[in-house]
Amino acid sequence: MGATLPRSAEIEVPEVSVVVPVRDGARYLPHALASLARSRGVRFEVLVVDDGSRDETPALLTAWSGGHPARRWIRTEARGLVPALNLGLERARASYVARLDADDVVHPERLRRQLHAARRFGWAVVGSGVRCFPTQAISAGLRRYETWQNSLVMPASLWAERFVESPFVHPSVMLLREAVLSVGGYRDVGWPEDYDLFLRLMAAGAHVGKLPDVLTFWRDHGARLTRTAAHCSAEAITACKAAHLCCGPLASRGRVFIAGTGDDGKRIARALARCGRTPTAFLDINPRRIGQRIGGVPVQLLEAVRDELGDGALVLVAVGGTDRRADLRIYFTNHGLREPDEFLFVA
Repeated sequence: MGATLPRSAEIEVPEVSVVVPVRDGARYLPHALASLARSRGVRFEVLVVDDGSRDETPALLTAWSGGHPARRWIRTEARGLVPALNLGLERARASYVARLDADDVVHPERLRRQLHAARRFGWAVVGSGVRCFPTQAISAGLRRYETWQNSLVMPASLWAERFVESPFVHPSVMLLREAVLSVGGYRDVGWPEDYDLFLRLMAAGAHVGKLPDVLTFWRDHGARLTRTAAHCSAEAITACKAAHLCCGPLASRGRVFIAGTGDDGKRIARALARCGRTPTAFLDINPRRIGQRIGGVPVQLLEAVRDELGDGALVLVAVGGTDRRADLRIYFTNHGLREPDEFLFVA
């Protein structure tokens, strides 16, 4: 089956609605739209929400749509990303909504393969492998993040590491519209709206998965929101984690310990304290740190509190890096702790 943007006035109900929010995106938007036009094997519509653009975006979209019933765009005043996303959800005509940002590119097979997986496995969120570009401009840190994202494929891995960072790259996902609406859609609460949505969906029992192949090409540039927006800062992301931890895994726990005394551990401790959950102690394996206090919280040796950990407590492991997480997973497992019931990675 070839590209399916039907030209008849009586368009069939699409299987997928691709929602693309944009503001002043004329530089890259044509590339995103051209990549979508090459999609094959699925009935789809493209719905662009123009959030108050002042550049050539409206003129570009007028020419692009050309009266085509499967090429739709909506212009609003500048209200922000969350209202634009929720408007896209509201106006989408398909049961499944695929996300794409105006500066990214999709593989021709992405929509078909994600829809097939969603239907086959009952997934409410379906991600894909991602590739950052332009290649020569990608930092080592972003490359590590790409590698980590692409390593999370199995539902169990997505669940186990959901508090490390967002387990999905937002413009790579396809969502079951009904599931997203059932948890209230996107929220503007001071932290990343996509991460917040994924954690709410997973807490509500939604089944999630990811296709391992690279089907989304994620453009990196200096003006990207994840680089510039306050709600995407490290502090904001940690606040998101803490809020969801407190109403989720920590809701029925008497005590919480933090393994890791570096910046990640201190940041999650501060965020938990703001939610009313001051950690019982930091845990460390370096004898020189034992007996110190961080923000009034004592640093203790893991072996010294081992008996307390089996009594409804949870260890939050706040040590970043894939290799270090692998080592610590072995370490805590060898000490008799079970993941994610007794220890959980948060960095």
